[in-house]
Amino acid sequence: MNSILKLVNDFISSESTREYAKKEFNAILWVALITITSVLLDKVFKLFRLWSKASKIPGPPCNSFFGHGNLGSRENFIDLLWESHDKYGSVFKLWLGPTQLLVSMKDPTLIKDMLLKAGDKLPCIGKAFRLAFGRSSLFFCSYDQAQKGRESLAMELDDKLLGKANVISKNVVNCIMEGVDASMSIGSVDCKLISQHMAFTILGTSLFGDTFLAWSKATFYEELLMMIAKDASFWASYRFTPFWKRGFWRSFGGDINAREEPCGNIMGLMFHGCIATTSLIGSILERLVADAEIQDKIYSEIMKVKQGSVREDQDVEEMLLLLATIYESARLLPAGPLLQRCSLKDDLILKNGMLIPAGALLVVPAQLLQMDGSSWGSDASKFNPYRFLSKAVKGSDLVHDTSSTEEAADPIQCSSVLNDPNDNAAFLPFGSGMRTCVGQKFVIRGVATLFASLLEHYEVRPHPQLGNGSKSTAGPEIVFARRSH
Repeated sequence: MNSILKLVNDFISSESTREYAKKEFNAILWVALITITSVLLDKVFKLFRLWSKASKIPGPPCNSFFGHGNLGSRENFIDLLWESHDKYGSVFKLWLGPTQLLVSMKDPTLIKDMLLKAGDKLPCIGKAFRLAFGRSSLFFCSYDQAQKGRESLAMELDDKLLGKANVISKNVVNCIMEGVDASMSIGSVDCKLISQHMAFTILGTSLFGDTFLAWSKATFYEELLMMIAKDASFWASYRFTPFWKRGFWRSFGGDINAREEPCGNIMGLMFHGCIATTSLIGSILERLVADAEIQDKIYSEIMKVKQGSVREDQDVEEMLLLLATIYESARLLPAGPLLQRCSLKDDLILKNGMLIPAGALLVVPAQLLQMDGSSWGSDASKFNPYRFLSKAVKGSDLVHDTSSTEEAADPIQCSSVLNDPNDNAAFLPFGSGMRTCVGQKFVIRGVATLFASLLEHYEVRPHPQLGNGSKSTAGPEIVFARRSH
């Protein structure tokens, strides 16, 4: 036994063995060096290729390797985009970093083309959503992954619309009006909070049926949904998810199941639908409060349609001014200030021949585009629902566009038709192209049904202490006054 150990020791301590080990170690180092060098060279090559392609896109000069630096707050950034468009044209670039290219677009035709081709979302954008609600096959994934779920959802929503005058039941409307009466017991209601409650009730009953109205924890769930979304946005701002922080687990309870796709889809529908519908309802309420004349005309239209209908339900398809008011409110207050897209794998070639490198963040300043005079006329920044109405010509199937004035297209005074807002390429409150909102028609019909009932029974007024011209995005106080029939 001792002799064997001595032989092994002699072998290990021999010069040839040490040389062999040294060569093996050097070989491993060389392989590692070559691998790392190859990876770095590939990244450098891709970086120079990105810079080369981006150099053909107009934009302000960038003197720093780290991009254009501090771009200011969200409001300042939107203004910067618009000013840069005036200087550099309908498409221009900004460098957010050495490898992060932002391309902004203003021309509606090019925007439609881009939205039809770019179906991806940046991976970092979905981080907050996954933290809050888990994985989803409908939101913040590649278009190929989301396509089947979107088609299924669109079919389900179309079935709800088929053969129905109203997409929300009378029980839902009555429940909302009971909530309005209860809130008015203190003299006024917060426009933002009442809009959120209305949107939450519509979305909840659409997904779970009228039994949702009897759920005792609905109010708590509404508050919890918004709180989780807010906390998720904060924690997602970290470059690396801070699992080690105590506040993170307090926010999410430590129960994050990455495989719960059905739960993530339902939560996503509730969250995104509630946010967008809340903004739309709030915008309509503020517009009606500020324009009592339009409100009176819509009330007259509602009563006229009701008197001429044999149905018990409201036939909102005949309430053209109400629908036009919804479209105009959506135009002036889109769901977000920026519409964001990305093509992660392939370069995009726009109709004008311009090439956009793969991975670039494509943005559309929707809020400013929808108030652009070149697309909407000289009164683009003003509330004018008549822009979506045209006067019908008797004896012809054709409808001639007229000036968007009350006299030309008032459905109370003359025969009018409702223009399809999507005919205007600059109408983007519901997005467009591959990622357009599949619930657009459902939400429009649902909100129209809600307001047809609300305005039949209530007159919406500003709080007496705030004055008739008061408007606030923070949630102005409004009053629902019962009409005397």
